[in-house]
Amino acid sequence: MELALIQSKIYTIRNQKVMLDFDLAKMYNVETRVLNQAVKRNIERFPEDFMFQLNEYEWHSMSSQFVMTSKRPKSALPLVFTEHGVTMLSSILRSKTAIQVNIQIVRAFVAVRKLLYAPSIDRVTELKTEIKELKAYIEDVFTDYNDINEDTRMQIELINESLAELHTDRKTTLKPRKKIGFITEE
Repeated sequence: MELALIQSKIYTIRNQKVMLDFDLAKMYNVETRVLNQAVKRNIERFPEDFMFQLNEYEWHSMSSQFVMTSKRPKSALPLVFTEHGVTMLSSILRSKTAIQVNIQIVRAFVAVRKLLYAPSIDRVTELKTEIKELKAYIEDVFTDYNDINEDTRMQIELINESLAELHTDRKTTLKPRKKIGFITEE
């Protein structure tokens, strides 16, 4: 049985990853009622954190999400099994098929758990990193811009000082000149 197919049959209900009784029965190649009878004969092996029955609201909200391949009586709500419950099924269903399917199902649950808890770099994290890098780059550019402005201001100040010095030097060394051209006496 393909791992992806099994993973597609794992649902989140009541904040737990679970599998439905009729999906498990199909995988084990038994009827749903046979699976449920085996569970009821060994009910002490299935506490509520291993198996529970869906309520009407959960069943209706779930059944609207996918096409039902199994016609269930209206009175019978599906049983759902957590990873531990699926593992416990292997102790009551002893066929070779059940053992092999159970191994695959446990692997599927483990793969789903790894996906949930693996520190993956998602798009948001990637964008946050890019924004940080962009901010650092902009700060560097503005720092360089301010440095250039400061350098430019200092150079303009030096030019103004030099011009002022030249102007004062010119005034001190300036002698009255002789007038050039036709001079009339007044």
